[in-house]
Amino acid sequence: MWIGWNEFDILLGDVRSLKAKRSIVRPIVAEIRKRFLISVAEVEDASLYRRTRLGVSMVSGDRSHIEETLNKVEEMLSRRPEVELLASKMRLVQSSDF
Repeated sequence: MWIGWNEFDILLGDVRSLKAKRSIVRPIVAEIRKRFLISVAEVEDASLYRRTRLGVSMVSGDRSHIEETLNKVEEMLSRRPEVELLASKMRLVQSSDF
């Protein structure tokens, strides 16, 4: 069994309130869940207006499937005009590593 996750550091556009931030982040989270059928959450920077960190994770028997899916999520985020993807940290581990 393979476990994979990716953490995305994201800079939001012209956001001046947490309400405006939520109006950008929530649709992104919903789209990732719906399109890729994986777990996703805002994991840090919840109180900052213009920054967010999203964590996505998945489990599979196939390492290449995880890598491909997480790379597609990264591509989707990098193409969104309302956000700037600052960094991405992908990790993959096998259950036998524990």
